[in-house]
Amino acid sequence: MPRSPVITDSSAFAYENLSPAAFAAEVRVWVFDLDNTLYPPASSVFDQIDRRMTEYIARFLSVDAASAFVVQKSYYRRYGTSLSGLMAEHGMEPDDFLSYVHDIDYSVIQSDPALVSAIQRLPGRCLVYTNGSAHHAEAVLERLGLTGAFEAIFDIAAADYVPKPQGAPYDKLIDRFAFDPHAAVLVEDSLKNLPPAAERGMKTVWLKNQRDTAGSDVFDPEDCDAVIDDLAVWLDAVVAGCGKG
Repeated sequence: MPRSPVITDSSAFAYENLSPAAFAAEVRVWVFDLDNTLYPPASSVFDQIDRRMTEYIARFLSVDAASAFVVQKSYYRRYGTSLSGLMAEHGMEPDDFLSYVHDIDYSVIQSDPALVSAIQRLPGRCLVYTNGSAHHAEAVLERLGLTGAFEAIFDIAAADYVPKPQGAPYDKLIDRFAFDPHAAVLVEDSLKNLPPAAERGMKTVWLKNQRDTAGSDVFDPEDCDAVIDDLAVWLDAVVAGCGKG
């Protein structure tokens, strides 16, 4: 289906397949990625996590920081997360790693009242699906002012430490929360994490940013049901589409 350009003062929408009103009518389960999706990359939260991953890997493998960084990024590309690579290649236990890399300064995250308002008014259920830990997600949601706004957090432990974009955790997510994927949407900043959702019938929304454009070789952005530039503005349009504006 050809995309219709959407013109707004905020330039929130890059292009769309489904209009915000269509999402409002058809979606009853809203699944959100966490990092660089519910807060902007400019918060530099993941920069902190990235540095601490390098530090941990250097200590764990007894290598210098430069070598650790190479391992970190190589495992991310091959396994979906650096953690998965360390577990597969070195038998590392995940808990200490997750605790260390998420021991960061969360004060850099600012509450977004517009985002909070829009999420609280969405029709249906809201879930967080993250390759990070539940503790990390809870800390982020508290800073955003979204504590209690989500039914549950589906984290890497709940996924048996199998990360997006591998297919098994998407099935586990759907089974655990017993929802019809055709009435659900996944909102992600990582394009590569959307194909498994689409394959299972979920709608897909790519929150486009300059940090993570990997995945266009396997999933064309035009295959998404919507590509957006501003999550709060898009969700507000969805809410308006269901008569809650």
